[in-house]
Amino acid sequence: MAVSFIRSGIGFPDPRQADDSIGGLLAVGGDLSPKRLLAAYRAGIFPWFDDDQAPVLWWSPDPRAVLAPGEMRVSRSLAKRLRNGGFKVSFDRAFVEVVGACATKREGQSGTWITPGMGAAYRHLHELGYAHSLEVWCEGRLAGGLYGLSLGAFFFGESMFSRVPDASKVALAHLSEQLKRWRFQLIDCQIPNRHLSSLGVQSMPRTKFLAALAANDESNTRVGAWTFDADCGAAVSVDSTPFRGQNAAASHALGPHGERRAD
Repeated sequence: MAVSFIRSGIGFPDPRQADDSIGGLLAVGGDLSPKRLLAAYRAGIFPWFDDDQAPVLWWSPDPRAVLAPGEMRVSRSLAKRLRNGGFKVSFDRAFVEVVGACATKREGQSGTWITPGMGAAYRHLHELGYAHSLEVWCEGRLAGGLYGLSLGAFFFGESMFSRVPDASKVALAHLSEQLKRWRFQLIDCQIPNRHLSSLGVQSMPRTKFLAALAANDESNTRVGAWTFDADCGAAVSVDSTPFRGQNAAASHALGPHGERRAD
């Protein structure tokens, strides 16, 4: 399939036309405005590039990596960490810090795909109430976390990080459990890899993923700052108090992404 060039409007080509010979590249161009980003995720498309001075690249891989909420595979060692690791988890308390930590260059990497422009775009979505962070704290310090965005019963995971062993897995475990309680359908992990598979993430054909996405009811989108249910994750302390600080997501809507995004 030929890769399309976006010159105007916020529409995208049919994601089934993505070039699977190069990982599902669909289109080039456009911007990272909130309307375009939300239109992309609604269509099963996400941005992934590493240079703000170069055109935006839009992807829709086949198959898609997905995790059903509540079905994360928890090993014995991780279960022990959940019980005895001394962690506390929260939602939307440190979105900027989580994105910054995810953007930090990792060992063996030449750079990062979370460019300054990409980070700013997701901060904007956070301010609009669509993008969310989950923080893992240890001894009062940010030890790990993840972020992504939510539409209807879908959570689109973007990246995760750890500063102490297993902290990102603790984050994913609590996200999975809370989203199960909220009756979410899928956590999109985007590109399959061995690490994600070890956590219970499954590969879903793109056609099936797109069909599920087409049936997603966005009227149920949880716009605004999230908090954990008080009894979620009894083995780890959860912060279930509403956050009223500067980084709380505003409760309003808009008008008429190998180990790529997980550690």
